[in-house]
Amino acid sequence: MNRFLHLILQPLKFIYSLYAFISFVAIMLLIFPFVIGASFFGRIKGGNMIIGLCRVWADLWFPLILVFHKFIYEAPHDRSRAYIFVGNHISYIDAAIIPKAIRQPVRPLGKIEMSTVPIFGFIYRNGIVTVDRGSATHRANSVRILKSVILKGISIFVFPEGTFNMKAQPLKEFYDGAFRIAIETQTPIKPVLFLDAYRRMPYESLFSMTPGISRILYLKEIPVKGYTLEDMARLKAEVYAIMEKKMIEYKGGYKKQ
Repeated sequence: MNRFLHLILQPLKFIYSLYAFISFVAIMLLIFPFVIGASFFGRIKGGNMIIGLCRVWADLWFPLILVFHKFIYEAPHDRSRAYIFVGNHISYIDAAIIPKAIRQPVRPLGKIEMSTVPIFGFIYRNGIVTVDRGSATHRANSVRILKSVILKGISIFVFPEGTFNMKAQPLKEFYDGAFRIAIETQTPIKPVLFLDAYRRMPYESLFSMTPGISRILYLKEIPVKGYTLEDMARLKAEVYAIMEKKMIEYKGGYKKQ
């Protein structure tokens, strides 16, 4: 019976995923002229405009593909404050969820490789801070830019796992970057979990998408006032433990063996 259902569902998933991809590109082409215009307003004002256009993109696309977001707040959230948002990374759809989840000025940190994709790459380069993890010089420059963004009252969003969590556990190990920046700028950390991203689009295949609910969980902010770099490992472990616990508690999706 399970094999029979699999044979039926796989073609439907492919058709649905193809439709999702085509509609994603169609909306991207619609907003692209506005992104070009916004890019002339500079990195700060123009960048905020581009992030706003990405929110319009996400707000249009997700209902079209029958993915509906449920926002869960474990504590009140103050959108007027700058945070270092940290999230779990487990799906290609994560990039589209960020502008849906973060409804305030923000700059995500993303891999430089995506900036070479035609059209999308232009939006990507002008809306986020890119990083080449293979270059120490580029990593240092990315950190400098992120710090300058925070000092202007703009939040940043970092996936501390660095890349997809392909392990049979809620999270993979964290890099230091987000926590070092939090301490050096004395900016609170705000964990955000994309609980159903893996269910909506497993990283194993771009053509295995499914419609449904996509929960976004906002956890309590973690203050870092008074922390020094000597406390970085403790801070990282604390954030990891909280996010892992909540992934389990809310039955977040990840690969299970």
